[in-house]
Parts: sequence; structure tokens; C-alpha cells
Amino acid sequence: MFGPGRYVSDPTEGIVNVKDLPVPTCMAYDRNHKHTPCPRCGGRAPRHTSGQRLVHDLGDVSSGWPVDLLVTYSSHYCAHCQKHFNIDLSDVVPPGSHYTHRVIDLAVRVVVEDGLPYRPASWHLWRDHRVFVPFATLQNWVEAGGKKGARAHERRISGVGAGGIFGVCSGR
Repeated sequence: MFGPGRYVSDPTEGIVNVKDLPVPTCMAYDRNHKHTPCPRCGGRAPRHTSGQRLVHDLGDVSSGWPVDLLVTYSSHYCAHCQKHFNIDLSDVVPPGSHYTHRVIDLAVRVVVEDGLPYRPASWHLWRDHRVFVPFATLQNWVEAGGKKGARAHERRISGVGAGGIFGVCSGR
């Protein structure tokens, strides 16, 4: 039979437990620098240590898998100020958030512009963008105007896993 296409149901439809959703593909994102300017005095601050942070990004629609970014970041020490600080990640993810700016912007837009209630919007984000956002989190973002910090983000990464390498994340 010829035609524009055939209906293929979503294999995740009907899943009620978040733990039953597919395990995300993990992409590495590196912000581990040997030296960086101190945000207080502008002096050169060497790396003291490094850490990793797992954040949820928009999924890969072509493969149907969710995507997590495993962000490796550096922590620095300024000898002049005698202060420790982490590399700035505010262009990728708001401080304290588990989701990238791209997810937050899209989620708020789905609720505000499309007028979807929170629960259907949560399902819409999973179905169309392969990112699970609890409806209560959506409500918090919309009521806060989509911003989790005091200032808006100016810079952004160019795309899913910009400069990333496919890998395996442990857990959700």
C-alpha cells in the first residue's frame, strides 16, 4: 500500500513509572581548563581539582533515546584572592538545575505559548523531545518565568553534545 507513511506507536506509551523509561545516551561535555581568569581579580588561577555533573538535555529524536550531558568542570584556586571557584557553567545549565537552558526554554514555551496544562506538557516533552520533566518542575519554571537564576543566559552550547563523545552514564 502506497501513501505518505504508516502509523508507528510510541514504544514508551503507557509507561507509568519513570524508572521504566529508556536509559539515556550520555554525551561528554568538557569544561576542564588548566587555567582560567579569576572572576574577582582577573588574575590567572590554576586548576585545583575537577568534578562531573550530570544534566538532562533534549533527546535525540532520530534514535528515540533521551540524552544526558556529563559535564566535566574544573575548580580553580586564586592565590591572590585566596578563593576557590568553579568554572562558569551558566551558559549550559542554571546553577542548581538538573536541566539545560534548552530544556527549560522549550518547556516554558510549550506551556505558555501552546497553552498545555502541566501534565500533558510533561508527556509532550517526552513524546516529542525525549526529555522527562516532572509536571511540578514545569509548574515551578512557568511560575518563575522560566528562569532559575537572577540573570538570563547569554551564551549557549551550539547543539546536543557540542564537542561531546558518546558514552555511558550510570543511572539517571
